[in-house]
Formats: sequence, structure tokens, C-alpha cells
Amino acid sequence: MFGFRKKKKSEDSANDATPAAEEKPARSGWFQRLRQGLSKTGQVLNADLGSLFRRRIDDELFEELEERLLMADVGLEATQKIMDRITGEVKRRELDNAEALMDALENAMIEVLEPVSEPLTLPDDPGRPFSILVVGINGAGKTTTIGKLAHHFRADDFSVMLAAGDTFRAAAVEQLQNWGERNEVSVIAQGTGADSASVVYDGLQAATSRGIDVMIADTAGRLHTQTNLMDEVRKVKRVMGRLDAQAPDEVLLVVDGGTGQNALSQAQQFHEALGLTGIVVTKLDGTAKGGMIFALAEQLGVPVRFIGVGEKPEDLQPFDARSFVRALLGRDDD
Repeated sequence: MFGFRKKKKSEDSANDATPAAEEKPARSGWFQRLRQGLSKTGQVLNADLGSLFRRRIDDELFEELEERLLMADVGLEATQKIMDRITGEVKRRELDNAEALMDALENAMIEVLEPVSEPLTLPDDPGRPFSILVVGINGAGKTTTIGKLAHHFRADDFSVMLAAGDTFRAAAVEQLQNWGERNEVSVIAQGTGADSASVVYDGLQAATSRGIDVMIADTAGRLHTQTNLMDEVRKVKRVMGRLDAQAPDEVLLVVDGGTGQNALSQAQQFHEALGLTGIVVTKLDGTAKGGMIFALAEQLGVPVRFIGVGEKPEDLQPFDARSFVRALLGRDDD
């Protein structure tokens, strides 16, 4: 379970009897999936890193490490920040062994990611639906991500409603309705070609009247360069605000980890248009470009809420900087 916010008192008392040890196997299972999911990026970054670090510490070693970071799509700015910290530590502490160098690399990478390692937090008792507007380009995995989020919210005993705001792709409505059936949640939908803002408005209105905890709205995939479609999603956001001045509570961008540095360009323009509050990075298990999260962190600074490394709902989990870096480097989650 995600643990988005505190349980109700009746649930808290029931859970008090749950052994704390049960959380460790769940965390361990996720870490192993994460480590396996990041293996392609890890191969680029971590291949024979131990033997590399056992060499004499010199400019040649640093150049090779820098090249590996760039090959993993960490990005110029983040790579430079990581390298500056490592070389600074070497000078200050005179590091001369592989373990110390690996620790220095790990700490430098975590330092870049920690500012955006901020889980999605729901208020304890908002008295209104917590609304999430999900955006992104075609193929990023928005609809699937919504389905997985609905699964996890339901597992945490929240009531959920979905709004099928992607009215341009008939399959998207059907896909969301399938997720709704699987998770036993209502889906507000209209016909193909309907006004997306109208559908999302109806969804938020229905969620409010029914006392739903979380309302998640899908939107049509759009390239960040398509001005008219970006105007449309701005309209969706405005219309939500007319019904509830605080809506949407979260504007969540879904990006495909396989797009590498292109994800940064997408995020920058969506952020400029909508004011993103969170990012989900999907499909990290199918790419060697997982380092792009560092570029997002360094240049954009928007919280990375979740990452995905597979097709199952449990393969989408809150982003944690330390676990991500240790999995990427092939280290244990101690």
C-alpha cells in the first residue's frame, strides 16, 4: 500500500496489531523489482564499475565515470553536479578505495534527487474530493497509470472516481472503464469527441455530490508542441477550478522513461502551461535511459511522485531517491 495519508481512527486501531515486520518484506519485494527494472540503465552506468574504481584515482577515471553518467541520460547539469561533489570529496578526504568511491558516487546522486523525492500527500479530512489531473503525450502510459493509482488508493481504503477526459481516443475510454471495473470504481464518461472539460467537470461534480475521496481525470495525449491541444487542457484545469477553487489539487505529468532527455523538454513545456505539481516516470524497465530522472530533478525541480518498472499495479510505487540510486548502482537496500 502507498500510505497516502493516515487511516481513519477505526482503521488505525485495527492496524495497530499488524506487526511492523510485515512492512519489510513488502519493501524488499519492491526494491528487488526496482533493481531488476533499472537493470538496463544500470548496465550502462554500473558495468564493471568495481574494477573501474579499483584503478588509480586520476583524471582518466573521472572522465570515464562522467561518460557513463552521460550515456545513462543523466544530463549535463546533473552529471557536472555529481562529478563536482565526487572530485571535491576525493580532494578533501583523499579517497583511495573502491567502497569509499562508490559511497561518494551514491551520496552525490542522492543529493541531486532528494529535493524531488516528495511523496503525494493527501489531507487527513479534506471534506471534498482530492482531484488529480493527469496529462502527458500519447503513449506515455497515462490511462494505465490512472488505473494503477486507482488500485493503490482503493487498497488504502479510499473511495475513487475516474473521469474519462480522453475523448479523442475511443480505446482510452474503454481502457479506463476496464480499470474501473477491476478496481470497483465509477467512471464518468461521454461519447467519443465530447468536450473533455465537460467530462472532467461532470466527474468532479459527481465525486463531490457522492462524497468521494479521490477523483482522477484522464486527458487526451498531446504533444507539448501542439498549442491548440495545450490550450484545451488549460481549459480543463480552469473548468475544474470553477467548481472547486482548489481543484485540481495535483497536476500530474506522466512521462515515458524511454524518451530520455526528450522527457525534460516535455516536462518543461507542460509545466509552463499548467504548473505541474508532480511527475510519474513510467516504463523504466524497458530502457537504458533511466538516468533522465536526474535531469528532471536538476533542471525542473518538480516532485517525482511515482515511478513504474512493469505492467502490474505493484510495479508503480512512490519515488524514493535513496532506493532508486542504490538499485541503479546494484547495491543492497540496507
